Amino acid sequence: MKTAYSKTCPVARTLSVVGEKWTILILRDLLIEGARKFQDFERSMPGIAPNTLSARLKTLQANGIISSRLYSQHPPRAEYQLTLKGQDLGQVVAAMRDWGRRYSGVEEGPTP
Repeated sequence: MKTAYSKTCPVARTLSVVGEKWTILILRDLLIEGARKFQDFERSMPGIAPNTLSARLKTLQANGIISSRLYSQHPPRAEYQLTLKGQDLGQVVAAMRDWGRRYSGVEEGPTP
């Protein structure tokens, strides 16, 4: 579900691309682990529905945040990696990690 944000605000425009929970966790995984396969994301994010994961990957790819390459033709299977544009989001995810460490009061899990 795409949320309509103000087109004039750069924060709002960024949120329209990466502002959903699963999207940020996909970015986290790619920043920590590098190139990942669909099933890698499923394992690291219990509870994500395959159709949701697929939709988030397509959105990230359409916005130039990630790229994919086929590693199997039959059946077609892709591996996903960050583009330079996606790598630039590392600072954003790191800032979220730092804020969570300081204020969430919860034991740590994977971090970039």
